[in-house]
Amino acid sequence: MDIASGSDIGGTIVTPSRRRWRVPKALAWAAVAPFAAWAVARVCGLERGSLPTQIMTATPYAAAGSVVPVLVGALARNRAATAIALVTTAVLGFSVLPRAVGSAETGTGTPLRVLTLNMLFGHAEPAAVMDLVKRLKPDVLSTQELTPGMVESLDAAGIGELLPYRVLQDEWSAGGSGLYARHPMTPLENLFRPIGHNMPAAVINLPGTRPIEIIDVHPYPPLGSQVHDWTAAIGAFPPPSPDRIRILAGDFNASLDHAVMRRFLDQGYADAADRVGQGLVPTWPAGKSIPPIITIDHVVVDQRVGVNEVSVHTVPGTDHRAVFADLRLPA
Repeated sequence: MDIASGSDIGGTIVTPSRRRWRVPKALAWAAVAPFAAWAVARVCGLERGSLPTQIMTATPYAAAGSVVPVLVGALARNRAATAIALVTTAVLGFSVLPRAVGSAETGTGTPLRVLTLNMLFGHAEPAAVMDLVKRLKPDVLSTQELTPGMVESLDAAGIGELLPYRVLQDEWSAGGSGLYARHPMTPLENLFRPIGHNMPAAVINLPGTRPIEIIDVHPYPPLGSQVHDWTAAIGAFPPPSPDRIRILAGDFNASLDHAVMRRFLDQGYADAADRVGQGLVPTWPAGKSIPPIITIDHVVVDQRVGVNEVSVHTVPGTDHRAVFADLRLPA
């Protein structure tokens, strides 16, 4: 077959169009919905029952994870979902981030150094406890899950030489608690109705200050039906007193993301760690295969009290970390 010399051979080259990958809009809504619900529950204090109450302690992690729905919404080009995701991140961020910044200035006044530790059924290593007492020189040591055996071990280790005054309610169970002090201390009866474990209270008289009330805190954890006792216990703590400085130290089994804890603080108290930007340092569970993840041990102070320093320390033998607060009392 002949082909004419003047004819053209070939044609137009067509390049297939590339399909742009896009995240489905429905996926953006699925990503943002749980975080938005979490933010509403946190702000409005809607946690109810045992499981939601326990989950609420993970709010700092939810705040960090809430940036993911923002990215998903942007990839899906879903403006409504992205806007809600941004608001959710802002709400959770403002709920959490101030704890890492702090608001307290260096205080002046009479120093009071407070150390608190849950001893896990008296299994904390006495030598480690004594090492903390020697290094940090607390004026008050608040202990939870203090057993008679631990009392004997601490006595043998010489705690009486450093903290000679005590108000103890030790037991062979998780219910034992006790206060040790460097200064004279008088038991305080009928200050409030303890609900849960033993929660002894005492008055300490320091030169140049009004009487100081110390409460050793340890309500039941919010597990199962105990969530009702936990709520009632925190609600029963005494409010601040105009003529006395009141400090509560111990295992609250609560974080600052619990509504009942925030209502308690709003009466005129402050979390010492929160005041100095240490409020996100986790205290439980320590000594496990996973690192501590939640913050449930606190030193709570009257808002008139200055906070110079807060530090958290791991103690072998117990699943709680010790919390130390260097306070300054008003004249």
